[in-house]
Amino acid sequence: MSTAAGASGDSQVASKLGLTAGQVVQELGWDDDVDDDLRVAIEDTVEGELVEEAVEAVDVVLLWWRAEDGDLVDGLVDSLTDLTDTGYIWLMTPKVGRDGYVDASDLSEAAITAGLAQTVSVSVSTDWAATKLVRPRGTRR
Repeated sequence: MSTAAGASGDSQVASKLGLTAGQVVQELGWDDDVDDDLRVAIEDTVEGELVEEAVEAVDVVLLWWRAEDGDLVDGLVDSLTDLTDTGYIWLMTPKVGRDGYVDASDLSEAAITAGLAQTVSVSVSTDWAATKLVRPRGTRR
């Protein structure tokens, strides 16, 4: 079921992502296949525009990633560049059966290699799933 028909559904998804007003969200990997309704809902929730080039540290990185986008580890490491120490990444990947689907084991392996921990995954639209990635707490391995 698509949430494109109603903004309230999109707002609920944005709140599922744990976003709050005032957060700075950097968007990477945008292309014409992303979910624009979700993007608008995120902007409404944080009460600001998504930024592409950060001029200051960002609270959240919204990374759209497809299998054909290259090395996911590199994409994740690049996502850390402007992220605050307490910030996190929402990795947006196409769902199973969609063009560009990223296998869960590849996602998990890439997160570990990039020094990140996978926390939760949520369905955010008909075509996209989101996985929250954070820096592990405590000592690094």
